[in-house]
Amino acid sequence: MQTELADFIRNTADGDEADAILRKCVHCGFCTATCPTYQLLGDELDGPRGRIYLIKQMLEGGSVTRSTQLHLDRCLTCRSCETTCPSGVQYGRLVELGRQHVEQTVPRPLRQRLLRRVLASVLPNSALFAPAMRLGQLVRPFLPRRLRDKIPPRQRLLEWPDQAAAAAGLADARATTRRMLLLAGCVQPAMLPNINIATARVLHALGIETVIEPEAGCCGAIRLHLGYRDEALDDIRRNIDAWWPHVEAGIEAIVINASGCGATVKEYGHLLRNDAAYAEKAQRITDLSRDVAEVLSGFETELAGLARRRGVHTVAYHPPCTLQHGQQIRGTVEHLLATLGVEVRLPVDSHLCCGSAGTYSVTQPSMSYTLRDRKVQNLEALEPQMVVSGNVGCIAHLQSGTSMPVAHWVELVEHLIYG
Repeated sequence: MQTELADFIRNTADGDEADAILRKCVHCGFCTATCPTYQLLGDELDGPRGRIYLIKQMLEGGSVTRSTQLHLDRCLTCRSCETTCPSGVQYGRLVELGRQHVEQTVPRPLRQRLLRRVLASVLPNSALFAPAMRLGQLVRPFLPRRLRDKIPPRQRLLEWPDQAAAAAGLADARATTRRMLLLAGCVQPAMLPNINIATARVLHALGIETVIEPEAGCCGAIRLHLGYRDEALDDIRRNIDAWWPHVEAGIEAIVINASGCGATVKEYGHLLRNDAAYAEKAQRITDLSRDVAEVLSGFETELAGLARRRGVHTVAYHPPCTLQHGQQIRGTVEHLLATLGVEVRLPVDSHLCCGSAGTYSVTQPSMSYTLRDRKVQNLEALEPQMVVSGNVGCIAHLQSGTSMPVAHWVELVEHLIYG
């Protein structure tokens, strides 16, 4: 695709990146076949190819309208199109550049501005979000359905791993001789705290100590995708500063069990590539980051030896978009669970988004619920005992649409080990 960037962005870092991405697009349209919003709406401008044209037009100095903003807002940023694209177009990076320009150009209606500001202020701030979530759980039965769907029931907490191995009587639970950082996340500890505890318990059984740095917080994804780029970069710098003493002390890896966070942390090096003070450190953080599936895939033999056959033997697996498309990790979870004696069934639309997509379920509820209901129908058709996934947003979103239990797959592994 030939481009002629406008003066406002020509010869800038963002302009150079956008130009390189645009020139890779060959208009083939393969991406439309795997775009959830194009499948629902049938509008070229609600598919990747159409959005690429809109972004090209604005970066060449064309008009930017409320309609342009709407079509970019409707994008889930699931990045399924990247997996499909034969030319390697990095659509996810391009759409963020396009959204950034639109936010600076087209004023939003007051209601949208307030909603997005509240989301960007409360969700990444655990000091605000945790008490709000606890209050919501207390009054959950009395809330409207749409709000109730966003609040999972309060969990009965697992034990933290220093007592867990002894309590479970694991004969071969070994002393922890290896150390890894665990990204706690911002919403996950309040919404679904057992995901982090289960991760720590599983790694503990393998002789790995997990360390949570209290000064680290939101990975930056929420503010980044809502258009608050500068605030997102501040989140990223804060995390790097918090983690850096552990990196210098020789931490083995940064384990991330929310694939949405993982997809963002693995972009730290790129996001801060032009920051002289942080570029090198950011790339080091990216190099150390591992989804929990990547970590555990190296311990399949040990896990098979620890696992005990329990009541769960058949699951439906929803691979999060941020894992299969964002991080390009496919088949790892399925293979790991199969090694532990679990039959894993994939829905026919396993490559498509469930509609959660971070804050998308709040900002685009109609589209989000349509995608959720389709996904749930296809998962339930597999007749599993439970549904597992790898991202807190997907888990909460899917659970709001089914009575079947939905959990993180690492919680299932923890159950197979500890009972």
